[in-house]
Amino acid sequence: MRNIIILGAQWGDEGKGKIVDVFSEKFDIVARYQGGHNAGHTVFIGDRKFVLKLIPSGILRPGKQAVIGNGLVIDPAALVAEMDSLEKAGLPVSGNLFISNRAHVLFPAHRMMEKMSEARPGRVSIGTTSRGIGPCYEDKTARRGIRVAELLDPETFRAKYDAVMEEKIAIAKALDISEELDLAGVYREYERIAERIRPMVCDTAVLLNDAIRQGKSVLFEGAQGTMLDIDHGTYPFVTSSSASAGGACTGTGVAPTRISAVIGVSKAYITRVGGGPFPTEVLDGAGDRIRQRGNEFGSVTGRPRRCGWFDIPLLRYTAAINGFDSLVVTKLDVLDEFDNIPVCVAYRSGKKEITAIPPTVAEMQQLEPVYECLPGWKVSTFGISSYEQLPAAAREYLEFLENRTGVEVGCISTGPERNQTIVKPGSRFQDLVR
Repeated sequence: MRNIIILGAQWGDEGKGKIVDVFSEKFDIVARYQGGHNAGHTVFIGDRKFVLKLIPSGILRPGKQAVIGNGLVIDPAALVAEMDSLEKAGLPVSGNLFISNRAHVLFPAHRMMEKMSEARPGRVSIGTTSRGIGPCYEDKTARRGIRVAELLDPETFRAKYDAVMEEKIAIAKALDISEELDLAGVYREYERIAERIRPMVCDTAVLLNDAIRQGKSVLFEGAQGTMLDIDHGTYPFVTSSSASAGGACTGTGVAPTRISAVIGVSKAYITRVGGGPFPTEVLDGAGDRIRQRGNEFGSVTGRPRRCGWFDIPLLRYTAAINGFDSLVVTKLDVLDEFDNIPVCVAYRSGKKEITAIPPTVAEMQQLEPVYECLPGWKVSTFGISSYEQLPAAAREYLEFLENRTGVEVGCISTGPERNQTIVKPGSRFQDLVR
């Protein structure tokens, strides 16, 4: 049995898309388990760039099955646009993509509700993408959501759509929101899209479990990062789904006993998008250098990312929650030009030094990072594909991270291309992706 979860170990944007793409050739199925089209995975294949928002990165590999699990919320228009883009690029979608009949459907009204919520006077802005993800998950949790199975049943869809939209209009009127919604037009559009995706819809939990019983292997693809998990992240500055390893089980219907390993993906530094605490954020010129060298701008929104130094206590926290068997470190080459590289090894809270992640935003905002400084290597690591070819100081940096976090660094990414990847000889990671 070889069913592995790959997920973000920080605040998202760690480069999971490339890592899933590189190693998906070793698996039969790639399954996405949470989030919506607010999460973007960027993959480079030669001179072609693919930005995937809903469809798993495995779709880029010929003959691999890609599964959108029940834990996602799906904007049908965004899904079809993504399908069209892939097919235009010569990548077959039909026959390779499977969509859960239990995933929830996102509507334009959800975007309206999110924009209203973010702009409400007195509310602290979370910094969402305003794509309606949170309100759609709200409807799911409140048991008034519409699932894909209902979208495909015209009679059920009509009744539920009218009831849900009537409620949204009442809320909008009560809050004096003037935005107009073409409810009839949206209904007709979703009816057309339902027929387009109908052949791809199935009970993906059955599909995945049957495949596992037959000895096939599944790569579970997470979106965002653990520190944005609705339960374990920096609440309320989080996403609305379970971005940690547990979400792979609830978001696909595959039992935890079927999971053989969990791999975390982390940058060689750290970034964050939107609001919320960020203890190691660098606000001086070094932060700008990281941003420019790492092209740290959102693949979906284009927003500049906040940048900072690697955070050991944060990684130890996410490793404990997820049970990382190995760690992938991406964008090592971004640090090539630094003379010295600070690494946060603890926090100072008042007069105390701590290594735990506090539960509240207020406590996290009071933390001061305690740094140890490591020497830079001042040599290009871009494109290196052998561990032994890395500069000695770069290897020492990776070994420092490994020793302090307690998780092996089994893989290193030195550029966006598939072949700009190092699998560390003798690592647990090497055994997992053979």
